[in-house]
Amino acid sequence: MSAAEQTLASSDAVPLSLRGPAPTRVVAGYGFWLFLLSDIVIFAALFAAYAVLSGETAGGPTAAALFDKRHVLIETACLLASSVTCGFGSLAMQSGDRNSTYFWMAITFILGVAFLSLEVSEFSHMLSIGAGPSRSAFLSAFFTLVGTHGLHVTIGLCWLIVMLLQVATLGVQSMVSRRFFCFGLFWHALDIVWIGVFTIVYLGAHI
Repeated sequence: MSAAEQTLASSDAVPLSLRGPAPTRVVAGYGFWLFLLSDIVIFAALFAAYAVLSGETAGGPTAAALFDKRHVLIETACLLASSVTCGFGSLAMQSGDRNSTYFWMAITFILGVAFLSLEVSEFSHMLSIGAGPSRSAFLSAFFTLVGTHGLHVTIGLCWLIVMLLQVATLGVQSMVSRRFFCFGLFWHALDIVWIGVFTIVYLGAHI
């Protein structure tokens, strides 16, 4: 086999997705950052809509009358704590420690479920007293903003289950590590968005 044929054969052995001027991890990270930026644009639009409509209660209940500060503080603590445990899980993944990855990511999952449960209970209470999204423009904006964030958390939890299954079946390898890296970016971004929700929506209601 000639040198040219050997070069062609070796290039064919490399998947097309792995060829390029930059390492795959860099390309995957860059692409995922672009996705996150597009998601941030969506949330920015929802924050702007809420800021405009937050006072349009149509004679219905106001934010100060509806929001329970203690309830929201527990929600926030759960989500922020899950960001810390997610960070520990990502570090364990990078070091190749499968058991520690399972441990920290399981705690992350439990805290995420606790956050969603608290959010669902808040929504259920508001609906039970007639403060649903159709009651006023304020409530429409509130349910859309907070509900969109909750949907993202739900997707993140489903993604985490898939990632843990991949660790169990594929082991700790570069492909799985890259996906965990992207998951970590996604989860931390949700925490940043929630800080905005907590500050603008919940704290803003009592200022």
